[in-house]
Amino acid sequence: MSETPAIETIDLSRSFGAVRAVNRLNLTVMAGRIHGLIGPDGAGKTTTLRLLCGALRPDSGRAIVAGIDVVRNPEGVRQRIGYMPQRFSLYGDLTVLENLRFYADAYSVPQTTRAALLTRLLRFSRLEPFRNRRADELSGGMRQKLALACALIHYPQVLLLDEPTTGVDPVSRREFWDLLHEAVHDRSMTVLLTTPYMDEAERCYEVSFMRAGDILAHGTPRELQRLVPGIVLEIRAEPRHTAEAALQALPGVRDVHVFGDRLHVIAEAWFDNATLRQTFAAANVALHTIRPVSPGMEDIFLHLQRERISQ
Repeated sequence: MSETPAIETIDLSRSFGAVRAVNRLNLTVMAGRIHGLIGPDGAGKTTTLRLLCGALRPDSGRAIVAGIDVVRNPEGVRQRIGYMPQRFSLYGDLTVLENLRFYADAYSVPQTTRAALLTRLLRFSRLEPFRNRRADELSGGMRQKLALACALIHYPQVLLLDEPTTGVDPVSRREFWDLLHEAVHDRSMTVLLTTPYMDEAERCYEVSFMRAGDILAHGTPRELQRLVPGIVLEIRAEPRHTAEAALQALPGVRDVHVFGDRLHVIAEAWFDNATLRQTFAAANVALHTIRPVSPGMEDIFLHLQRERISQ
């Protein structure tokens, strides 16, 4: 794994009117890694990717991708990257194979290697049986696989993916990630992706949490876990809303988050479970399970947001 930056931004900024979408962003993504950019809607993730691929010009600062300054040589950058926007951007009236051929033409893929490359990408994307199906007749997962294959047509050094699995079923999401890891492993590519799914963030080598155009924190998932103070408890209790209110009033509780039918409690290391049980009993809350867990990406992100707001 290379220790050379594939993507680097220095005080990168971009505004839309009074809205500061990206605010003096300093981000480094090392070559050969999958780096997740995580944040809520409006955090600046899509704007960051559009700045990196040259679709937008920054108001100030610099962006260097694959060793090239994006502002000075945007076309040079485009030849070295693959980019998947949020919306399906291929041609629905063309077949799978015709879309691949179109992008091969757009990137001037040599005719001498094209046939073998198209065959390889069809197999890689598991779309060989659907090569003659029109793109607008594909399922959501198949469309994303086709978009990924088209983005890989010219063997890019850097792959920029904007929420590539949003709206895709869980099985297709897992298959997409298998393809992504295979591409990174086989071709030593660098991937910067945005995702709203916290479980996908845990699949990345490094993660940057973004809010209001700036980076809250970054590091490997294990490094980010250390940012959550004290302990994290997973609790299943009923009625849940009463349990949540009781927990928030307890000494030593820093935060309470709802996770489906469970509650995640971030508490001080000295937090007393006996007091919790007494409080629940007094509030007529039935405690079913309580266990310590490692903080997940969602725990970390919610904690970071709460800390930033309280500053």
